[in-house]
Amino acid sequence: MARTLALDIGNRRIGAAVSDVTKLIARPLCVIDRQREDAVARVIALVAEHEADEVVVGLPLHADGNLSEQARQVQAFVEALGARLGVPIRWVDERYTTQDARRVLAEVRRRKQPDHDDAIAAAVILQRYLDERVGGARSSPAIIHRP
Repeated sequence: MARTLALDIGNRRIGAAVSDVTKLIARPLCVIDRQREDAVARVIALVAEHEADEVVVGLPLHADGNLSEQARQVQAFVEALGARLGVPIRWVDERYTTQDARRVLAEVRRRKQPDHDDAIAAAVILQRYLDERVGGARSSPAIIHRP
């Protein structure tokens, strides 16, 4: 059964998370160092390895919903990724996920587990997406690339 892969794309790192096969639970997966790795190739490998049938990408919008400079950079990366990826890519508004991620991180740090901030942020984005699908979200995420 297929899974969903999520990405939290930053300038230096990309956090990745993956759903379980029921697409109900997200878990942090890894952090990709964009300075040291071919990030597009690594994402493609993760999609294959985890048999993902879609990729969810957090889009960092301003509070008013307008595109931020970071959002434009994310769009450029996703455009390059979409040209090589064989599954749909969907945008998810990642506004206010930072607060959710901080709560999760506080718990992780309290347990003295390794620090994987970017992967945890991707898991928060993915869990929000999965919850909206199950709960019948008012609007579905925009498909930005369909193979």
